[in-house]
Formats: sequence, C-alpha cells, structure tokens
Amino acid sequence: MSRSRSKRMDFVHHFEGAQVLDGLLDLAGSSHDSLTVLAHMRQAHAEGRSSRDVIPELFEREPRFGSPELARQLFQNLLGLWDLVEEGKPVRFEEGPREPRPKKQKVEAPRPFAPGEPDTAFVEAAWRYLEDDEKARTRLHHAFENKQDTLLGELDAAGLTDEGYGVARHLLFELHAMLELGWPQGLASVAPRAMTDAGMEASPVPPALAAYADEALFEAEQDEEHPLSPEELAKVRSLVKRGMAALWGARKGK
Repeated sequence: MSRSRSKRMDFVHHFEGAQVLDGLLDLAGSSHDSLTVLAHMRQAHAEGRSSRDVIPELFEREPRFGSPELARQLFQNLLGLWDLVEEGKPVRFEEGPREPRPKKQKVEAPRPFAPGEPDTAFVEAAWRYLEDDEKARTRLHHAFENKQDTLLGELDAAGLTDEGYGVARHLLFELHAMLELGWPQGLASVAPRAMTDAGMEASPVPPALAAYADEALFEAEQDEEHPLSPEELAKVRSLVKRGMAALWGARKGK
C-alpha cells in the first residue's frame, strides 16, 4: 500500500559503516547485508545503471520503519555507499569504532474490535502488524489454510491467471488474518452457501474492510510489472467480495 512520508531537511548522503547499515536493512525487511548491497551496487554501476535502479531492488516489499528518522538514516547510508562506489573510493567495512545497531522496535498486535466492527485505524494497525511480525503472519497463514477449504476451493476453481490468483489469495488471507486478530473467538470455516450472492446480502461487510480491499485491487490493476486486465480484475473483485462477506459472516459467537 502507498504511504506518505514526511519531508525532512538536511538530507545528507553518509555511509556510517556496515554494522549500522546491516541493522537498518534488517529493520526495513531486506534480506541483504552490507556486503551484498555493495556487490549489487558495484555491478549496477559497471552496467551504467543509477542508484534509482538498484536501491529498490534491495527490498522484496516496501520497506517499513517505526519512525521517519530511521527511514531517512537508511537512505542516507545507502546513497552514501552508492557515492563511494560511483567515485571509485575504497569501502572498508571494519574501519573505525562500531556504531550501535538500531534497536528493532517490538511490534504490538492491534487491540480487538469485538464486539463491534473494525474501523480504519484497526485495519491500518492490523496491516502493519502483519507486515512487520513474520511469526504472527506465518501463524495466521497456517490458520487460514487449515480453516478455509471452501474459500481455497473457490479460488482454485475460479480459472484465474497466476497473477490474479496471487492477488486474490493474498488479499483474502489478509482479510482473514485481520478478522482473526480483531475477533478473539476466531473464525469458523466458511460454508459453501456463504459464497453465494445470498450470503453477501446476509453479511454486509464493514466499510473499513471494503475500503481496504478496494485499495488493494486498485493497486493490483495499476501494478507496473504485472497489472491485472479489466476482465481478470472483474473476476478477482467478485471472488474477493464474496469471500470477504463469507469471512465476516464466519465470526464465532457473533
């Protein structure tokens, strides 16, 4: 999802050393360390590419931070390292005293919304929690796969392309996980009848969840590498809407 970033003054390219950059990369969710970043940068520079080309490739997902200051520090370090590569200067990772690595902030699960319904603040907090806490995301993903055979069966039978299937499955997992986080009694398995138009009418979805799904589908349509075609988007949208209503109706003890 797109998120606005604060504008900061005095942005200076400055590489603070391997230990600091390693810590910042870890916080941002990159699988690379300073050595592999340096190797990528040297190869990109040799190929005549720019820092704008190579830096986004260091992250599988959009980097996340606990504060704008940490985000600024990461990009100051990356651009400082790029400058050294571009100028042909030596990079000595072990030189000088080591700076303390930034502390990774503990990610807190959002407070449940039960017995009410999720609002925009809950959806945002749940999304960030899923992005930042790998263990929680894995646990919730297992719950999704173990509980929702009907939903997964509908996905398999929908005749979607690989891109459309990936978008629909990921979005339905996120919606399932958000409801599991916000409804302490958890979700039951979706019944086949809940995936019908009648099921949608019986379980109108909270506006905050619907808005989240709409934004995710809009981004899938606008994706630069693998945009969904209008026909594929219509199939995915229909499946997601029915699945979302079914999940909302599957809350235990409601």
